[in-house]
Formats: sequence, C-alpha cells, structure tokens
Amino acid sequence: MEENDLLLKLNRNYRSFSKGQRLLANYITENYDRAAFITASKMGRAVGVSESTVVRFAYALGYDGYPEMQKSLQDLIRNKLTSVQRIQLTSDMDQNDVLRSVLKADIANIRSTIDSVDNAAFNEAVGAMLSARRVYIIGMKSAAPLAQFFAYYLNFIIENVVCVSTSINDSIESLIRIGEGDVCVGISFPRYSTRTVEALSFAKQRGADIIAITDSGFSPIAELAKHVLVAHSDMASFADSLTAPLSLINATIVAASLKSKDKLYEQFLQLEGIWDSQQVYTTKGSEKSKK
Repeated sequence: MEENDLLLKLNRNYRSFSKGQRLLANYITENYDRAAFITASKMGRAVGVSESTVVRFAYALGYDGYPEMQKSLQDLIRNKLTSVQRIQLTSDMDQNDVLRSVLKADIANIRSTIDSVDNAAFNEAVGAMLSARRVYIIGMKSAAPLAQFFAYYLNFIIENVVCVSTSINDSIESLIRIGEGDVCVGISFPRYSTRTVEALSFAKQRGADIIAITDSGFSPIAELAKHVLVAHSDMASFADSLTAPLSLINATIVAASLKSKDKLYEQFLQLEGIWDSQQVYTTKGSEKSKK
C-alpha cells in the first residue's frame, strides 16, 4: 500500500528532483485535493512548467503516464475531501456545461462499474440474501436513500427485510436480534460513514454474513465483508454520485426477483388488485392517453 502512496513517493524522492519537478511536487503536496482532478496542461500552467514536463514527472515516479499518477492521487484522497473542498473543485466549472458534465461523469461511473464487476461475487451475494433467515440493509448519511430503496423492493421478494438508516444507537437497537443465518448489507461510499462501519462490525461479531456495496475493495466496510460489490462513485461536486451504486442495487433486485419469479408473479397479482381497489396509483395520465 505504501508503494502506491503518491505523497510518500514525492517525499522520498524530493532531493533527486529537478527544479521543475520540485515545483510540481510542492504543488501536489500543498494542493492535493485540486491536483487530483485537473489535466496535465492545467497543472503545468499552475506551476509554470510545460505539459510535457508534467507527463515526464509521472513517468519519473514510476507511473505509466499522467492519468495513472492522477488516479493514484484520487484513490489516496478520496476519503479525505470535505464538502468544502468538493465545492472548491467545481468552482471553476462553466455553468453552461454543468448538465452535460455531470451526466457524462455518471455515465463514466457506470461504465467503470461494468468493466470492474465481479459476476461471481454478485451471484454469491444474491444467493446469500435469498437463503438468509433475515436480511438487514444498512445505509446512513447520503447512502440512506439507497438503503431505503433497496429494502423497499427487496421486501417484495424476501421476507424479514430490515432497513437501518438512522443513528448508531438506533441502528444497534434495530440489529439486536441479528445473528448466525442472517445477512447484513452495508452501503457506504466516500466519505465513509463511521456509524455504518460500527453497525457492520456489531453485526459481524454477532455471526451475520456481511455484504458490502462500496467503491473499493480497500474501503473500511469491504474489510468486514464476505461478499464485496463494487460500484464507482467519483463525485462531480459536494453531492455524491450514486448513479452507479443505484444501478448495481437495481441489478441485485432484478437478479433476486428472477430466482423467485413464480412466487413474485402471484404476489403482484394480489397486490395490483389491492392497489386498484384502494386507488394507490393515479390513473389520470393513462385516461388522457386513451382519449
């Protein structure tokens, strides 16, 4: 892990750097939050060196190019960025490009998730949930809506689904019956929730199998998990990008439903009749379309 730490590399090799390389090292060390998300040409302008000097600097540090060095820095600082720093990163974004830039970033997150998906881990996680005595889903802070969405739909497929998206005291109360034979799904993305880590640690101590839905195999909840499902969530601003995590959760719901499709079909036949009788969903739009 230490060999991949860019800041350690800069510190270790600083004395051997040229004047331009020292300027770059100083800039990265002092502005690591911004340096992780700018182009080589932009970094060169900020420091007063050429773009080619920046690229050669990346090679000198042992990377295959600037993008790999930048990714190393992004991985290093991902969990360190405060909301204020995230806002600063996007402060120079053109207002006219916001919509396109954010949508492209979300598309890139989904593509990265597809490229790195572990089908075996995915199928094992789905099987574990379907065979569990109870399934607990934990998501706090920005991950709370994901936990609630997941629990809402999974509850149609699996009995005894418990959603935990509150404070640590309330979450421990919700987990008080957890034990062997149960599965606990933890959802957490940078900045990782300490409360989620504590709740999952409690669940693991009680003998439950842990499934982590997170951004990396190195995340604090992945270290607790038997099954790890990775979704990319590189942010465009202070708001977390949860498009890829939600898509991964959707895939999990679909996979679980396919394994229980006959039972689910009968259940929804009954539910549709109840929903119609209680007018749960409005028919205004459909009536207009018939005219």
